[in-house]
Amino acid sequence: MIVMFKAVLFDLDNTLIDFMKMKHRCSEAAVSAMVEAGLPLEEDVALKRLFEMYDEYGIEDQKIFDNFLKKEIGKIDYKILAAGIVAYRKVKDGQLTTYPHVRKTLIELKTKGLKLGIVSDAPAMQGWLRLAALDLVDFFDVVVTLDDTGQAKPHKMPFEKAINVLKIDPKEILFVGDNPKRDILGAKQVGMKTALAKYGQVFRTKEKADYTLKKITDILEVIK
Repeated sequence: MIVMFKAVLFDLDNTLIDFMKMKHRCSEAAVSAMVEAGLPLEEDVALKRLFEMYDEYGIEDQKIFDNFLKKEIGKIDYKILAAGIVAYRKVKDGQLTTYPHVRKTLIELKTKGLKLGIVSDAPAMQGWLRLAALDLVDFFDVVVTLDDTGQAKPHKMPFEKAINVLKIDPKEILFVGDNPKRDILGAKQVGMKTALAKYGQVFRTKEKADYTLKKITDILEVIK
């Protein structure tokens, strides 16, 4: 059966934005600065342990360095903490970037008359800051962040909120995301068609998407 799509919804990080590349480089800079400021660990060991904490607390945890220092040295040393935060922020400003051809693809989709949206697990401020920094805000008819529903994907609420704003049948919406367990499963639960952003995929699970995108421009073939 041929599907005529009226809207495309995207996950944000690792789908439109090369988030993990930025996260690694920022974290490397932060760890290096903290070691120089007195953290008693080798840089490679500190980086490994920091990412283990990201796995435990979440990649968006805003207090991750505080908890990291409490775990590693038993307290928050503000000299070390400040060094890490400043280094992280300096690198972040220069590393936030989209995947190749994201802007071109969004322009093509808008030209074809499709509604566009974001459904992200990022907190509202972080999500909007990324969109603003990359000058992507005006492309989207709806943006749903974690703060808008209080529920992370694959819960139905974030997807349903986007559907309610767009007022489009979910069967006519394509959802694009990198995480099968969160993005693909969640979108399927509300009746959307799904496309896996293979180019940004970090997690491997059994959930299968309707389409697979090796690069973001592949979506133009899907919506035909």
